[in-house]
Amino acid sequence: MLASNDMSNKGTLYLIPTTLGENEPLEVLPLSVKKVIEDTSYFIVENEKTARRFIKKICPKKVQGDLKIETLNKFTDIALLPTFLNPCLEGENVGVISEAGCPGIADPGADIVSIAHKKGITVTPLVGPSSILMSLMASGFNGQSFAFNGYLPIDNQERNKSIKQLEQLALQNDQTQLFIETPYRNNAMFDSLVKQLQSSTNLCIACDISLANAFIKTASISFWRKNKPELHKRPCMFIIGK
Repeated sequence: MLASNDMSNKGTLYLIPTTLGENEPLEVLPLSVKKVIEDTSYFIVENEKTARRFIKKICPKKVQGDLKIETLNKFTDIALLPTFLNPCLEGENVGVISEAGCPGIADPGADIVSIAHKKGITVTPLVGPSSILMSLMASGFNGQSFAFNGYLPIDNQERNKSIKQLEQLALQNDQTQLFIETPYRNNAMFDSLVKQLQSSTNLCIACDISLANAFIKTASISFWRKNKPELHKRPCMFIIGK
């Protein structure tokens, strides 16, 4: 006998990945993603305008007027989040779409997923590009023990302290350390890294992942001090490894 959170009559919450840039969706996404979008009318998205554009691009025949979209971002009243899943409780499927990459990973979609589990709603993640995993794959660093640290502090002193701490974790524990920066501050982050890290420490820089102009390279800090790439306004992952 099923418990009171019986999933049998409820819809599914699909976690729908998107592209990491302006490439064609089916260049990096499987057909299963297209099929789910074709069969879904309810969506929870980070940005309605870009989500509609993505849906139109991957499913051009889908009628935009039929879409029922809720917005989930830092401005959303968290008290409203449970209501976004009401269609699932009524037997309808709901799709969560991030701004880029996979929902729920460094993304507000995680809050909806947590609520779905509490309500006994089936959560199904779909296959798609993740800048975290793809950059780690291409780095040559330890892929069994790693940590994604999000954004480092903006304050220079605190950021430099964090960089030193991440280097210590990478070198002493062989735990790969990944982090990001706001794209327009990438060059400043690079300057901080080459100043704070030891010459022999290895740093991977991965930007515009999965795009035609992707740049991914792992090298020592001594190399990077002589070879500064242009990273301004390019989505970028920084990785410190052993």
